[in-house]
Amino acid sequence: MGANGLLVAVPADMRSFENYRWHASPSTYLQAIRDVAGALPLIVPTLATDADLDLLFERIDGVLVTGSVSNVHPSLYGVEATPAHEPFDGERDRLSLAMIRKAIEKDVPLLAICRGHQELNVALGGSLATEIQEADGRMDHRAPEHPEQDGRFALRHPVRPEPGGKLAALVGDAPFPVNSLHRQAIDRMADALSVEARAEDGTIEAVSVAGAGAFTLGVQWHPEYWATSDGPSRAIFEAFAHACRARRDARG
Repeated sequence: MGANGLLVAVPADMRSFENYRWHASPSTYLQAIRDVAGALPLIVPTLATDADLDLLFERIDGVLVTGSVSNVHPSLYGVEATPAHEPFDGERDRLSLAMIRKAIEKDVPLLAICRGHQELNVALGGSLATEIQEADGRMDHRAPEHPEQDGRFALRHPVRPEPGGKLAALVGDAPFPVNSLHRQAIDRMADALSVEARAEDGTIEAVSVAGAGAFTLGVQWHPEYWATSDGPSRAIFEAFAHACRARRDARG
C-alpha cells in the first residue's frame, strides 16, 4: 500500500486497442493519489458485481472517480441520446454510479473529478447539459488545442468558492485559476448537492454532498494534473488524504 497504508479505489474505463478490451485509468490520477495523498490506487474493473463492491468497501479508505473522454449516457438522467452526447462507456457508467452511491452510503471519502463530478450529480438524481459553449452567456470550457499536455491542462479561468463552504475551508474564499477540458456540465443539480464553486459564467464547478458523513467533493476541473505544484490542487488532495486516514483509523 501507499506510505500511509491507504488504499483508494478508482473505477476503470473500458478501452479497446491492440485487439483487447482494457480496464484502464489515466496515470495522472493514479500518480496524484500516490504522490500527494500517499495512497495506493486500486483500479476496479468494470466487471465488478455488487457483491464484489460490498467486499471492496470493507477494505478501502477512499474512492476517486476520474475524468474520461466518454460521457455519462443521457438515458441515465432522462434525456434522449444524440451524437452530441457521444462517446459513451456504459460499463464505466454502471460501475462509477454504483461506487459513488456506495461511498456516500458507507461514509467512504469520495473525490469526483470532471466526468466523476458529472457522475456524482447524475447518481443523486441530477441532469447534465451538453455543448455548453453554445449556450448564451457561457464561455468555451473545452480543452485548448495544444500539442503538449501541459498546454491542454494549463490553468485558464478563475472559479469562485462559495463563502463558508467546504471547498472554501480548504482553499479560501478568493477566486483561483483552474484548467478546463469539458463540454458538458451540471444542468439540474441534484437536491442532495450543495454548490461549492462557480465559474464567472455561472457554470457549477464544484459540489459537495449535503450532510455527508465523510469528505465528498466533486470538481469539474483537473486538480490531479497540478497536484504537486499548484496550491489549491494540492490542498484538495491533501484534504482527501486526511479523510482517508481518518477512515482507516476508524476501521482499526
